[in-house]
Amino acid sequence: MDESAGDGAAVVLSVVLSFRNEEAVLPELLRRLTSTLSPLGLEYELIFVNDASGDGSLRLLAEEATRNPRVKVITMSRVFGPLECALAGFAFSKGAAVVLLDADLQDPPELIPTLIDRWREGADVVHTVRTARHGEPALKTFLTRVAYRFLRAVANIDLPVDAGDYKLLSRRVVDAVLKLPERSPYLRGLVAWVGFTQVTVPYERQPRFAGRTHSSMLFTLNPWRTFMTGLTSFSSTPMVVLLPFGLLVFGAAIAAAAAIWIVPGWRASMPLAGLIVLGFAALCGLQLAGLGMIGAYIGRIQDDVRGRPRYIVDTTIGVDGRPRR
Repeated sequence: MDESAGDGAAVVLSVVLSFRNEEAVLPELLRRLTSTLSPLGLEYELIFVNDASGDGSLRLLAEEATRNPRVKVITMSRVFGPLECALAGFAFSKGAAVVLLDADLQDPPELIPTLIDRWREGADVVHTVRTARHGEPALKTFLTRVAYRFLRAVANIDLPVDAGDYKLLSRRVVDAVLKLPERSPYLRGLVAWVGFTQVTVPYERQPRFAGRTHSSMLFTLNPWRTFMTGLTSFSSTPMVVLLPFGLLVFGAAIAAAAAIWIVPGWRASMPLAGLIVLGFAALCGLQLAGLGMIGAYIGRIQDDVRGRPRYIVDTTIGVDGRPRR
């Protein structure tokens, strides 16, 4: 495996960490990253992408950057979201390999040496696959597992199941992803779409080290937005399935109406007016569902047509050079 980072840089590994309001976690995260990466004997950088945090995270990292030049900070002009922050980190990274890691310590930094080993063996993408999710509500775990499997079933690419954003990408994969012009990126799908050699590494996800989650499954928008982005990015099934499903509902309504009209006992128990109202309500619901799904696709088209940048950087610390495009 070629470990040159290109552009004359000596950095072998870039670790990109997208975060928001993680002041309580950052000291332990920095300690574990340093103790994990220092023994490897390779040049590395830690790129923290600050999604407009409102706590003391930026101050803490700025102080750390004065002591450790490997620490670099990119601060967004407003809250853009974790995926946009990840892409910003990719754009400023110099490593021949790039690891994307959440800052909440649910994903163990100690797994990075294993990811590097698989990359050195020839893999361009090393996905981490969660075999267990400790400290998460059973309902969230169930919904997440269902969402992964549903997306895999309807997608037109091979999406790995239970593989989150914690992964290692080779430089050519990072550059390929950055060239994709989508305004609402589904990063897990884009990484699978670009291809190359992709392998998986199993691990058990741990509870948060401190603080609280900023992406609750039921009470925040981001998980649902991520699911819909993945669905509309790599599958036309929801639109295609509307036609046969609509015909099925329509045919069933006509058959039920005919049966109730023909069979005297049924006709007495269900007035015709009631049947008509029920059938009309069912068809209206189907139409609204179909329009909503079509609207989701049109919304993605609108985002791409507007051509707005995915993110805007406010300030940087320790970052030199221009971002890759």
